[in-house]
Amino acid sequence: MTTTGSTTGSAPGGIRLGLRANLAQFALLVAVNALVGGMLGQERTVLPLLAERTFHLSAYTAALTYIVAFGATKAVTNFFAGTLSDKYGRKPVLVAGWLVALPVPLLLIWAPSWGWVVSANVLLGISQGLTWSTTVIMKIDLVGPARRGTAMGFNEAAGYLAVAATAMATGAIAAHWGLRPEPFFLGIAYAALGLGLSLLVVRETREYARAEAARHPAPADPGHHGELTTGQIARTTSLTDKAMSSASWAGLVNNLNDALAWGVFPLLFAAQGLSVGRIGLLAALYPAVWGLGQLLTGWWSDHIGRKHLITAGMLLQAAAIALVAVGTTFPVWAIAQVLLGAGTALVYPTLLAVIGDVAHPAWRARAVGVYRLWRDGGFAVGALLAGALADAYGLATAIWAVAALTAATGVVVAVRMYETHPRT
Repeated sequence: MTTTGSTTGSAPGGIRLGLRANLAQFALLVAVNALVGGMLGQERTVLPLLAERTFHLSAYTAALTYIVAFGATKAVTNFFAGTLSDKYGRKPVLVAGWLVALPVPLLLIWAPSWGWVVSANVLLGISQGLTWSTTVIMKIDLVGPARRGTAMGFNEAAGYLAVAATAMATGAIAAHWGLRPEPFFLGIAYAALGLGLSLLVVRETREYARAEAARHPAPADPGHHGELTTGQIARTTSLTDKAMSSASWAGLVNNLNDALAWGVFPLLFAAQGLSVGRIGLLAALYPAVWGLGQLLTGWWSDHIGRKHLITAGMLLQAAAIALVAVGTTFPVWAIAQVLLGAGTALVYPTLLAVIGDVAHPAWRARAVGVYRLWRDGGFAVGALLAGALADAYGLATAIWAVAALTAATGVVVAVRMYETHPRT
């Protein structure tokens, strides 16, 4: 295998790296990640409306506490998922994540108070941090360096298409049968199937990373060698390496935008008189375009590089969020959701590919964990920022502020990030 052209190749120990050589296991992990995404999608339409209509939360900051709980716990769990998967293997971490997910839909169904919903989202954050992080790491292990962007495109596409499909399905179910319990029956099925597949069919992939590390060329930057401590990895990913730290900041702002779309947009649409079904359609449209687009953008970044796609994606997201702020009708908001999904598709798999490009295989899982700590911390930051601004100045001001921050991030990436893909 070379680092540029081939998709398969032998590594020490007879292990073959590459997408084609590991297609069956790769496809299985894509399916597992779709179930992970479905667990998140069960909340996208229903929970903002539950906060307002069932639990009667009038303050936006209070209504968005479930996103803060989810984002904070997922971010921290991401960090530990990488370390745990290096120490104990990928599969045990994946199985543990599904075990944590099992009670989530039941808590949402039976919640007598908002505190139960927040507790369910703590568990969901832990579960998503363990399962989504591990499926990312396992796919990077399998495909080797030449097709990381493509692999991340498939991984994130599966997850967010499932988010979209489940958001639309739960919206339709809620429109006919109510906000509880029927929409969350999907989550029960997803958790049971995900646990079964992960326990019985998924194989361990840690040896693939070790095989790649054994033949990994010496890095040009001595700070990127294979013997870094976890603290050094965190500092390199967060601060000192201009590509990885720029990716970490862009990831945080990207998921800050997702928190806005998840928690604030449905409230804005409801305030303008949209039905639950139409809100569900808008909630699904953004992750659907995001998910489908990643099938192209991950592959595209393997051919033209990472930096320009990330810059363009952040600027497109900023324009889409501004369009939501000025819009007052369903067609305008639908266009904005499509544009937001397209901008996110340009960014999401490409940022993960940047981390995979730069990090040494010996500590790549931990670097992915650090990046995902920052990225998913954006959920908590976004919920707190949007909630505080909306309470103080109104929903429109909160949306405009996030649009400006997103545009500034695109400029930061354009100025600071260096290109990481070996072909370019």
